[in-house]
Amino acid sequence: MRRINGRSVLVTGAASGLAAGIAAGLAEDGFARVAITWRESSPEQTLARIRTAGARASATQIDFLAESSAIESALAECVSEHGPFDTLVHAVGPMSFARLERADDAAYRAMFDGNVRSAWLAARAVLPGMRAAAFGRILAFGMNGSAFAASAPGLGLHAASKSALISLLRTLAAEVAGSGITVNAIEPGDIREKALTRDETRTVSAANHDDACGLARSDRRIDLGLRRRSSLPRVVYLPVTGGLQGPYERKNT
Repeated sequence: MRRINGRSVLVTGAASGLAAGIAAGLAEDGFARVAITWRESSPEQTLARIRTAGARASATQIDFLAESSAIESALAECVSEHGPFDTLVHAVGPMSFARLERADDAAYRAMFDGNVRSAWLAARAVLPGMRAAAFGRILAFGMNGSAFAASAPGLGLHAASKSALISLLRTLAAEVAGSGITVNAIEPGDIREKALTRDETRTVSAANHDDACGLARSDRRIDLGLRRRSSLPRVVYLPVTGGLQGPYERKNT
């Protein structure tokens, strides 16, 4: 397959799940270099899929819940060894299932460090290379309703952190305006089913409640904000929810 002008992408949290499908999909779409980060799960399956698609693959272990200095050091090493990157798909983002009155400080820190700080640090790591090239694409993930700070009973800390992430992305987009760099977000639906391959998501409905899974649509449309001649301006929020109108309800929490 013809590679896309040497395009290089960093996909965070891509050892499994939606991010793994995105990483493999971008390789299939012609990206020349696909780097991923991983925390605990082995990245080998994702790396194999990337290489099978014809792209160069690499993986860096990064714990985005660690101290900021450790994260910055790991990101700097990743960029130095495998970058620079003209594209960042930031898919790291833990979840916390608990009503606010039952949540604890550890959950609070995990949500805001894992969803907001992680995106800030990842963007800071790749922006110098993007500015030097006068081109860059940054994409991250909110949750359904995060652009409007929607309520999410049972997912309060997660929802709050995702809304904070959207605010961060809006500000980043304003700060890089005119530089050739765009910043966008996708709001997926219920993506708890993560075992499907990219091809399967195109033909099989996910077995989530109400059939409201954005996995297939997110994986298929992910390139819309990443192409060099993308028609998407900054900042666009793509609700890819499979018809889900609000955050899925978490009972008995």
